[in-house]
Amino acid sequence: MFQHDGLAHRLACGAGSLTRTIERLAQNLYISPPAISQIAALGAFDGLDELEEIKSRYGRNRAMLLEELPRAGFDSILPADGAFYLYADISRYTGDSAAFAKNMLRETGVAATPGIDFDPDRGNCYLRLCYAGAEHDMREAARRIAAWLKVQ
Repeated sequence: MFQHDGLAHRLACGAGSLTRTIERLAQNLYISPPAISQIAALGAFDGLDELEEIKSRYGRNRAMLLEELPRAGFDSILPADGAFYLYADISRYTGDSAAFAKNMLRETGVAATPGIDFDPDRGNCYLRLCYAGAEHDMREAARRIAAWLKVQ
């Protein structure tokens, strides 16, 4: 979309009286989504029952992880209201969240995002864990993390 703006301005340079009209058209292309995108977005509301089930599953996953991860050793987890991930303090294990996440993935098969990706000052002591998955996968991830942390 960003190229439309440049194209419109190049055309406007030679169009004289149409300059402002073409400029407004170009602005509409990059300031607001096209009508077809807005109509398609409305279709998402047809699946509210399915979305409520997904939201409920995320809630169960969150509750289970908030119970299991502190037992495993992630005993300081920041509040996760309105999100589908947990932000766990890993400072008792490391000061390098990138290396920690890489090792955890390699040794357990459980992926997490290093906190440094979100906070350049304190993120090396945090790990972001997503719980937007199947319940059995989340339970298995918690089990693997717990076993792995015992040997860290």
